[in-house]
Amino acid sequence: MSSFDGARLTRCVLVAGVLLAACGIGKPAPIAQQADVGLLPPAVAKPTSYPLTIDNCGRKVTFDAPPKRVVLLNGTSVAEVESFVALGIQDHILANSQSYEVSDEPSFVYKIKAIPKANLKLNENFEVPREQVLALKPDLVISTWAGGFDDKVGSVTRDQLDAAGIKSFVTPSNCAYGDPNARPEDKERYGKQSVESSSELLLSLGEIFDVQQRAADHVNRTRAEIAAVQKEVAGKERKNVLVVYPGMSMMNNNGLPAVFGGGIYDDIVGRAGGVNPFAGKTSTQLAEINAEALAAAPVDVLVIGLFQPGEKPDVLAQELFAKFPAWQASKTKTFTSVSDSIYLGPINAIAVRKIADAAR
Repeated sequence: MSSFDGARLTRCVLVAGVLLAACGIGKPAPIAQQADVGLLPPAVAKPTSYPLTIDNCGRKVTFDAPPKRVVLLNGTSVAEVESFVALGIQDHILANSQSYEVSDEPSFVYKIKAIPKANLKLNENFEVPREQVLALKPDLVISTWAGGFDDKVGSVTRDQLDAAGIKSFVTPSNCAYGDPNARPEDKERYGKQSVESSSELLLSLGEIFDVQQRAADHVNRTRAEIAAVQKEVAGKERKNVLVVYPGMSMMNNNGLPAVFGGGIYDDIVGRAGGVNPFAGKTSTQLAEINAEALAAAPVDVLVIGLFQPGEKPDVLAQELFAKFPAWQASKTKTFTSVSDSIYLGPINAIAVRKIADAAR
C-alpha cells in the first residue's frame, strides 16, 4: 500500500479528499465561486529581492535566499512535488514523501521517483515524524495542509522548526485545513478552492525560489488553455458529469467508488462545461452516498479517476455502466479518465480538456 493509499484510509476518512479540497479536517469546501480564468489579468514576473518576507497562514516567514534543502511532507498530496517539477526546481528537494504512481502528465511519474526520499519512514498517522525532519536539517519544510504541522499526529510543529532555524510553509489555499483557529480570510480561501488555488501555489513557490518567470509562464499557459475550453463550451447545454474513483472505495462507507465533489472538483467540471450532480456536498455526505442515490443521479458523462498503476478505465467504466444502467452515460457509453490533473496542482488544464472533450 502506498503512503497515499494508507493516508487516505486514515483521513477519510478525510475524504474525498485531501485530494485536495473536497475533503478536510475542518469544514469541507463548498462549491467554488471563482472568476473566469479568461478574465484574469496575466500573471507577471519580476526577480525576487531577498530578504523576502511573506505572510503564510498569518505567520511571517523570511527567506534570505532560495531554500536548497527542502523537505516535502504529506504523502496524501502531490500538489507540491508536482509544482516543484513543473517549475524545474526539484533539485532543491532534500527529501520527498509525496507520490501517486500514476499521472495525467506521464513524465511526472519518473521525475518524482527520481527525487530523493532520504529514507523517510511515515508514522502510524502516515506523517513524517518530527525526529526525522529535524535530523535532516532542512532549510524549509512544506506541508500541503496546516494539520501537517500538528504535534498530535507526531509531526514537527512550525514553532519547533522556528526554534531550530528552519523555515516552514503551508500551501496557501489550505491554511484553514486542519487548523480550527485559522483566520477568517484563510477559511474563505479554503472554501473557494479552484484552479486558481493551483496557480496561487505555483506563483508563491516561484517567488520564494526566484523562478517567478517560470511560474508566471506556466500559470498564463494554463489559464489560456482553460479559457480556450471555456470559450468552446460557452452557450452549450451543460452535461451532468460524475467524478468517481473506484480504487478509493475505502472512502465510501457503502463500499462504492469514492465520489468527488466540492471545491476544485466542481470548478474543473464547471469550466469544462459540465455540472457535478454531487456539487457542494460535504465530505461526510459524499462518504454516505449509497447505491440508490448513485443510481438516481443524472449522469451524462462518467469520469473515472485512476489511483494506482494497472487500473483500466474502460473496464472500470463498463462495470459501473452495468451496475447503473439508468444513467444516460451508461446508454451512450460516455466516459473519460483522469488521475492527478483534477487535484490541486499544476496540470488542471488537462482535466478540463479531457472532461470537455468527453462531454461534446
